[in-house]
Amino acid sequence: MTSTKPLKTPSRAGVLAAADRVRGVVAETPLLALPGSGDHVRLKAESLQHGGAFKLRGAYNRLAQVSPADRPRGVVAFSSGNHAQGVARAAAWLGMPATIVMPADAPGVKVAGTRALGAEIVFYDRATESREGIAARLAETRDAVLLPSFDDVDVIEGQGTAGLEAEAAWPGIARVLVPCGGGGLAAGIALALPEAEVIVVEPEGWDDMTRSLSVGEIVEVGPNPPATACDALQTIRVSPLTFGALHAAKARGVAVSEAEIAEAQRFAFAMGLVVEPGGAVALAAWLAGKVAGDGRQTLIVASGSNVDPAAFARVLLA
Repeated sequence: MTSTKPLKTPSRAGVLAAADRVRGVVAETPLLALPGSGDHVRLKAESLQHGGAFKLRGAYNRLAQVSPADRPRGVVAFSSGNHAQGVARAAAWLGMPATIVMPADAPGVKVAGTRALGAEIVFYDRATESREGIAARLAETRDAVLLPSFDDVDVIEGQGTAGLEAEAAWPGIARVLVPCGGGGLAAGIALALPEAEVIVVEPEGWDDMTRSLSVGEIVEVGPNPPATACDALQTIRVSPLTFGALHAAKARGVAVSEAEIAEAQRFAFAMGLVVEPGGAVALAAWLAGKVAGDGRQTLIVASGSNVDPAAFARVLLA
């Protein structure tokens, strides 16, 4: 059962509706003071969400709208790990079989977490195969829901509930720094907090959303992008849905280096948080001074904790 819903764009009304659906299902993650940054800066620890990332919000918001009669047909998604676990967890809670198309080089901790939730995994080669094509064929063959990681209105609106939650706990947020791969979380938060400046943060060489927002149209990651520890942020081309929401919100972006990302991981660990590279980029931008500390009430999102233990140990010992 591939989606036949009419075309629409994500909205703040949709984020508010999503908040009603996920209430009591997702964890309300804490806002933490950032050492050395004053009272006007808080870290939203989505790394403490069920499954270690914000992805459950969007996955559950989408799948909760599948009719009970259609749920046995299942869901197919593609992901390097965090969306995989969000979909697998939401599907398990709703009684839906889940199949996840994952890259063969996905971190073992993410593969194991997805399997532990009962999902079937189909591996593919990032360099030679299309995860979207594989997932689409599986969904058509199985008559299942196809659930993209960011190119979906309900997913974007579900991710935006993190912004509503932060504003309810800490009213007056003027600026948000958000990790960005495909832009689902950033777009959702931009809709949730229309008065706030949104700054997307990406790894250097993978900063296609930053460049797209700068020129006013979608541009892809260039040929032969550099290696990055941010497996969750290796998106070659962003979605018109996410770009459209962020462009309308007048969002902008910055890029951070691998060294700056590793330093942010160490900083977060000193706060008692395990944060994966892709989840640490927004904090990295702040710590590296890529965003001016001008006294405005600033929210920084730490979005994932599913890091390979050996890789994390090397970062901490560097």
